[in-house]
Amino acid sequence: MTGNEIRTAFIEFFKSKGHTHVPSSSLVPHNDPTLLFTNAGMNQFKDTFLGLEKRDYTRAVTAQKCVRAGGKHNDLEEVGFTARHHTFFEMLGNFSFGDYFKKEALQYAWEFITSPQWLGLPKERLWVSIYKDDDEAFEVWNKIVGVPADRIVRLGEKDNFWRMGDTGPCGPCSEIFWDMGPEHACDHPDGCAIDTCGCDRWREFWNNVFMQYNQTAEGLVPLERTGVDTGLGLERMATIMQGVWSNWEIDLWQPIFARIGELCGKKYGDGPEAESVAFRVIADHARCCTFLIADGVRFSNEGRGYVMRRILRRAVRFGRNLGFTGPFLWKVAESVAEVMGDAYPEVRTELPTIQEELRREEERFFRTLEQGMARLEDILRNMRQDGKSVVSGQDAFILYDTYGFPLDIVRDVAREHGFSVDEEGYNRAMAEQKARARAARDVSYITEAQSRIASHLESVPPTRFLGYTDLAAEGEVLAVFDEEGSPTGAGAGSAVVIVLDQTPFYAEGGGQVGDTGRLTAGGLVVEVEDCRKLPSGHFLHYGTVQEGFLEVGQRVTAAVDAPRRRAIQKNHTATHLLHKALREVLGTHVHQAGSLVAPDRLRFDFTHTGPMTPEQIAAVEEMVNREIEAAEPVTWREMPIDEAKALGAMALFGEKYGDVVRVVSVGDGWSRELCGGCHVSNTSQIQYFKILSESGIGGGVRRVEAATGAGVIRYFEEGQAQAAAAQEQLRGRVKELEKDLEQLRARLAANEALSLVERAREVGGVKFVTGTAPVATMEDLRNMTDTIRDRLGSGVVVLGAVTGEGKVNLVAAVTKDLAGRVHAGKLIKEVAQICGGGGGGRPDMATAGGKNPERLGEALNAVPRLLSQQLGLQ
Repeated sequence: MTGNEIRTAFIEFFKSKGHTHVPSSSLVPHNDPTLLFTNAGMNQFKDTFLGLEKRDYTRAVTAQKCVRAGGKHNDLEEVGFTARHHTFFEMLGNFSFGDYFKKEALQYAWEFITSPQWLGLPKERLWVSIYKDDDEAFEVWNKIVGVPADRIVRLGEKDNFWRMGDTGPCGPCSEIFWDMGPEHACDHPDGCAIDTCGCDRWREFWNNVFMQYNQTAEGLVPLERTGVDTGLGLERMATIMQGVWSNWEIDLWQPIFARIGELCGKKYGDGPEAESVAFRVIADHARCCTFLIADGVRFSNEGRGYVMRRILRRAVRFGRNLGFTGPFLWKVAESVAEVMGDAYPEVRTELPTIQEELRREEERFFRTLEQGMARLEDILRNMRQDGKSVVSGQDAFILYDTYGFPLDIVRDVAREHGFSVDEEGYNRAMAEQKARARAARDVSYITEAQSRIASHLESVPPTRFLGYTDLAAEGEVLAVFDEEGSPTGAGAGSAVVIVLDQTPFYAEGGGQVGDTGRLTAGGLVVEVEDCRKLPSGHFLHYGTVQEGFLEVGQRVTAAVDAPRRRAIQKNHTATHLLHKALREVLGTHVHQAGSLVAPDRLRFDFTHTGPMTPEQIAAVEEMVNREIEAAEPVTWREMPIDEAKALGAMALFGEKYGDVVRVVSVGDGWSRELCGGCHVSNTSQIQYFKILSESGIGGGVRRVEAATGAGVIRYFEEGQAQAAAAQEQLRGRVKELEKDLEQLRARLAANEALSLVERAREVGGVKFVTGTAPVATMEDLRNMTDTIRDRLGSGVVVLGAVTGEGKVNLVAAVTKDLAGRVHAGKLIKEVAQICGGGGGGRPDMATAGGKNPERLGEALNAVPRLLSQQLGLQ
């Protein structure tokens, strides 16, 4: 059987046993920061096992895509060297939520693997293990299924007792093994057996976990509702069905190996082992990165993006062993899509984006390799100068962490230059980084208080949400808690968490913030500041009692802050229009990577490389506003998820959807998305749309912040107010500068006046001063003339200046002792005529103007001649 046939058979078998087929969840865990990647089939059912979420089925079957390449499940460095380690793998699973238990689970497993209708494995080569104290499982295997007692192995807690964490559901497990044959036996001194050597002869391929306890600080407490969580590794099952020793020999890998061979000119298995390892590493890592990118992960320096970057860089490093000197992994992704595309269509539809992301990251890393080699050579050069012979562990770790250099490359290069590496120090630095990473992820997506609240609500039906159509409604108080999650009644001033049977309040989710408002009854007023939702479907209204006393059983009127909600709805619908417009303008590689829908603004994160140009921003704005102006109806309806996808509805990466989804459509399907949020009923209600900023927030992810409706008006009003304030500041500054300029001109004029006085000349014993003045107005020119006349004591002054309009101002002044001998008015009139103007005045002071500033110098040069004429010297 091929890998695809095994997957299909497993799903069909359990569907025949009444199980609902649940599609694989995203590799990005939904709303669970405690997990880096989805790493097991039960991840998407975690809340169901915890009792926080109820589903409309009690039996499920999945083929779950998984990644184990970070956190405590980190086998990255083993991949390629062993027969069974992978970063990406498929886990087939069947689950029971309070339905069947050990008897049915073990019977189902045995039937599937031994029945000729299904896998048809010979029973004599199958072994099982059970938890050492699990007599119930032994009875099922031995008495009901018929497995001989000598092929049932009891193992301890390490191997056969499963725990989710330090607390929570847990229980014994039972594994199924395939005997590869005595010819593969090892030489363990105690014999080759499952409970002694655990060597590769014994292939564990199916694990049945029985959730029957709750691990508490006090110990194990039996669960009222038991469950079953099983996992069958597809790759391991394929090795057994195809009669091969290693996972790498199964059919799912061969086309990928062939593609790598085409690219490097070699064939898998024909060369030395180092080349075979390289083939395996590249194939595995290409498959892993392909699936991660398809699920929205982008290369970055933190979190999931950082782990994916490490995976790619490891593949590139091993590619050197096959002679690759430039990007190649992006070409291998095409064969991954061909092999896996039938089961997981997303790797086909997202292939252009996948290849572009891989190619760009590979190009970046090849440049980084050159930088890293240069850095290593610097380190070795400095060591040689300092007389050192050992590369420090910290330096080796920095080379790995910053440049992607693995320890073996550092070791090889160092050895070539006669140095060694402090590997113990390197391991310490690596351990410290892992500890920091674990600490950063050691959070829970629901608080301790919410967990306590959830435990009190197990028998309380989930809240009915009315807020799509109503912003006020009657409801019954089903539960009241304090901030710590303890049941309580509450008087005025108390902070409370309230659960109603039905509510118009939207609980934060899908990027949309929770509603605020009031709960009221006779004499009771509660201000609601936020609304959240538990996985169980209970809405938690966080508020403060303003008046009266709040207790269970009260009937209250729940009223949402309507203006705030309407503003939120405008922004939420605008995010859908923005998403569509971005895909139209930038390309279909754009996918939503996060959002915030608040009353005053919206924030939209999306996958795209490089900043948007001003023209692209303008085009997106214009497209969104065109849809708003078109007054398109906004409609929503619920439908099966397969029907929604067939309609082309956009689903968001990492989001968890049920079998029935809500589809929000704009117009005749111009925009169509799966969405549980609140929207306007017509795009015209959005009024306006304006992009406020566009920026990068990480590798391949951009962020747009925008406003709608009154937010746009407020944006322009604030801009206008800022402009007015800036103008007022500028006006004041201009006045200050004008005052400073006036003072500077006065000082300059005074200095120039002194200079002119020092250069005074005489005609017939009469001193006179002429020159151009650095002033702008006639008044300044007269003032400067007065200053010079006063300093002369006795004499004649004639000054000229050119104004900003290109006109000439002229002033003449005569001291009193020269009255009757020199007439200022007559003098200035003749001077002005040379400049194309005229004027006159008193004998002691006169002004004039001219039209030809280019002749000012000529006019002033005529003063000695004109003065001589008045003195009767000519």
